[in-house]
Amino acid sequence: MIDLPLYDKDGKPAGKVAVDEALFGTHVHKKVLRDVVLMYEANQRAGTHSTKTRGEIEGSGRKPWKQKHTGRARAGTVRSPLWRKGGIIFGPRPRDYSYAVPKQMRVQALNAALLSKFKDAETIVIEGFTVTEPKTKQVARLLKTLKVHHTCLIGIKAHDATLWRASRNIARLSMAPVKNFNAYDLLRHRKLVLTRDALEALVEARRSGASASIAAAPAAK
Repeated sequence: MIDLPLYDKDGKPAGKVAVDEALFGTHVHKKVLRDVVLMYEANQRAGTHSTKTRGEIEGSGRKPWKQKHTGRARAGTVRSPLWRKGGIIFGPRPRDYSYAVPKQMRVQALNAALLSKFKDAETIVIEGFTVTEPKTKQVARLLKTLKVHHTCLIGIKAHDATLWRASRNIARLSMAPVKNFNAYDLLRHRKLVLTRDALEALVEARRSGASASIAAAPAAK
């Protein structure tokens, strides 16, 4: 069992929450994590890089000078890749970098990322995360009380429009329902803040064997 620190809605210590680490795997699979994170990063690449070949360079098709008796090297076109401002040989062209790994692998990576956050004491559980109005200062005040000064991912059970509007302007802060979690987002944030019902949803999904439906889709571009 892993004990996670629990805080009340005002950010004051309220005990600990025990989580069965066996539900998230026996250990952190670093190789799976690496492969899945590389997939998410590749899927975000635009792939719009492009260079011009000799056939796309503007310029005359006339031979610069005659073939022989000039004392200079033979040349057939000013668009030659050997010339300044000529075409590029084997340069980058637009391409799609996206690919997918099996769903079971993405789920295993998600469980490993969650387990690593639990074991490394980078997870905070709060009783409730609600705001009365979409005011950024309410969320910022709570994070300051929790001493969260680095990148942070807030996990909630279901989408809350008011809470999302109150937190979207805070730098280095992201918010998502736990059903949309993926290994990449978990690892790129230093802290993970979970509401108590969000943590219970994660645990219940794994107890019922429904974790394959959580964050199984590749990241979109």
